[in-house]
Amino acid sequence: MKETLKKIMSVLAVVSLTACGSSAASEKKESSVKENTEAVSENAEEETKEAAPESEKTSETKEVVFEEFTPIDNDEVSVTVKELKPGSVWGYVVKVVLENKSADKTYMFSAPSTSVNGVEAESMFATEVAPGKKSNDEITLADNALKNNGITDFTDIEISMRIYDSNDWAADPAAEESFHIYPFGEENAQTFVREDQDTDHVIADNDYIRAVVTGYEPDGIFGYTVNLYLENKTDSTAMFAVENASVNGYMADPFYATSVGPGKCKFSSISWMKKTLEENDITEVETLEFTFRAYNYSDWSAGSYFEETVTLNP
Repeated sequence: MKETLKKIMSVLAVVSLTACGSSAASEKKESSVKENTEAVSENAEEETKEAAPESEKTSETKEVVFEEFTPIDNDEVSVTVKELKPGSVWGYVVKVVLENKSADKTYMFSAPSTSVNGVEAESMFATEVAPGKKSNDEITLADNALKNNGITDFTDIEISMRIYDSNDWAADPAAEESFHIYPFGEENAQTFVREDQDTDHVIADNDYIRAVVTGYEPDGIFGYTVNLYLENKTDSTAMFAVENASVNGYMADPFYATSVGPGKCKFSSISWMKKTLEENDITEVETLEFTFRAYNYSDWSAGSYFEETVTLNP
């Protein structure tokens, strides 16, 4: 770095001298200075990267040891994981090749759930593949919520896929299974554990689920927002829902429901649209009240894991 600083000082000296020369000479020197400055800047950046300690590196800078593999392969379909692309605009990208081996069925390839280090990640993936065809595609894991909560190293990516006949939803799926991707090797896989905060408000905690209010955003993207951390302690998918909600005593439905897979956790949020508050002449949220319910997604007739009225005073 010392040598780099010397180069930068030298460039600055040249800039100073250039100001005293003729117009033509000045333009020529300025061009040279620009090239030298850019080169020095690139060298300085490269040296800084090399000097960064291993503990500060993230999924975008650590060396990926992943190799292509085919986690799903039967007589009807196959899925091959080709490449990983962290740091894209929309999130972490998993590049896949989807194959429909059928002679007469169009298959829908979907990923109902995905998770990173045991935390569920949002992924809207579904694509059709015609009979006898292949498709290069991408499964994108929205990573903003994960990164905002300290999950920067994606060491264990789990994808649950369901592949079914697009024209016969009642038929058995061609494949329905989950697989793991370990970008840095299975031996380096980590499971996320959230530390309790002094500002947490635990609204539910029993043998089945745990729900924690982690904070409030009066001007959230979708309106007034209550941020949650959810845990599903069961071996079945749990559905979390809000019913009979009110704001400052006025009925106001946030239209909230989200699922969490078996043994997984998730960062979620309940939002009340700005328009909803305006219609009730609410300029400041003082009291939120609602029935918070969690139940088995696969068995609606079973009793709730949790169902109680919750009152919040932000």
